[in-house]
Amino acid sequence: MHILPQLRRLEKKYADTLFVIGVHSAKFDTERATENVRAAVNRYNVNHPVVNDVELQVMSAFAARAWPTLMFVDPEGKVIGRHEGEFQFEAMDRVLTAMIDEFDRAGVLDRDPVLFEYGSESGSHGALSFPGKILAGDDDKLFIADSNHHRVVVVNGDGTIDETIGNGESPLAVDSFDPQPGVLNPVGSEWDYDASLFDNPQGMALDGDTLYVADAGTHTLMRVDLKARKVAVIAGTGEQSLIRHTGGEATSFPLNSPYDLEFSKGTLYIAMAGAHQLWLMDIEAGMIEPFAGTGAENIVDGPRMESLLAQPYGLALDGNNLFFADSETSAIRVAKIGDGGRVITLTGTGLFAFGDSDGIGKEALLQHPQDVAMAPDAIYIADTYNHKIKRMDLSTLRVTTVAGDGTQGSIDGEAMSANFDEPAGIAYRDGIVYVADTNNHLIRKFDVELGTVATVELTGV
Repeated sequence: MHILPQLRRLEKKYADTLFVIGVHSAKFDTERATENVRAAVNRYNVNHPVVNDVELQVMSAFAARAWPTLMFVDPEGKVIGRHEGEFQFEAMDRVLTAMIDEFDRAGVLDRDPVLFEYGSESGSHGALSFPGKILAGDDDKLFIADSNHHRVVVVNGDGTIDETIGNGESPLAVDSFDPQPGVLNPVGSEWDYDASLFDNPQGMALDGDTLYVADAGTHTLMRVDLKARKVAVIAGTGEQSLIRHTGGEATSFPLNSPYDLEFSKGTLYIAMAGAHQLWLMDIEAGMIEPFAGTGAENIVDGPRMESLLAQPYGLALDGNNLFFADSETSAIRVAKIGDGGRVITLTGTGLFAFGDSDGIGKEALLQHPQDVAMAPDAIYIADTYNHKIKRMDLSTLRVTTVAGDGTQGSIDGEAMSANFDEPAGIAYRDGIVYVADTNNHLIRKFDVELGTVATVELTGV
């Protein structure tokens, strides 16, 4: 996911000399199903062929050890190099230019186009397209990250869309090969709602008439003035960070896939998924810094800045407790706010420990949960790859399935017979759990008291 923007730029620049083949070698069970891979290819606008390496045979044959690994194959079919991990566009650009020059001189480079047409679905799926996160406001409004429509929509209690923030175009959708995005700079500028604002909007936080949005695609944090209807960048440069930063002025250095937000007392807490950390931003001072995690990927508890996290995707704040879904370890964890704060794991044991079973504490197994929501005395969990909604009782740490039968679908009705398809966002308000049912392109609601699931009918799109 993190290298797709760089790959797109390389594929466009070297359209007659570079051909990319993706090899999907899954860790999680749900990621092995071809239809799920197809949905992900559509969701992330992948335009090259992708092999579903179900049994990890291709990964083994090429001795790949890391996600991602790039293998370079020359025009005569020989493997001539490899690169593990993410990369900067400029550095890879120089490498490819040198390779192309060498093979051109040798006369072995075939510049005839390789025709490949991927039969992807339309980018539009009705009102929403792969909605990521959802936020329930203090009134009856819902804020929905309509991620693949590159916008945020504001929905009234009756399901009518009140506002759309963003014109549906990504600021990264440019024809040039130059570093983007024009909409993100200069710092201090403001844009109207009808500008190209977001690439992959995800988590949101609300402070009165101010909405904060984490845009994972442009690696920025945005501030939306809901009264003035103006939007501005408050953190990030538009480029992805590939190094570990210690913090500083928020608009001076790049971020790495911010995925969710919580706000309290002038501080914005950030799930920095790509950096395997939690960060915080002092809004008034405009300063940003790591809050938990060293940046190494694993599941290790301890003092906040000595702990290890693994792709935190979702946050829920309750007083001095910042709960988070640590997706790559299929864990639910909590970081204590304040001096001497620690990270404590509530459920989850390792990078390759996942499943689907209810239980107390670490007896329970989840599969790549991507969001959490606070309720009185409990946390609701979007157990994404199990296609379920689960509840953790905070007094006993007992995890129970409360909605979803584990099969992929969009059936409403009695909660335990209903189904979801990779729900990635969740919010709680007044006895209702709102769910961004991502692969169904729907918003669902689970009535805790009635034990029913219904689809929110959206109108006025």
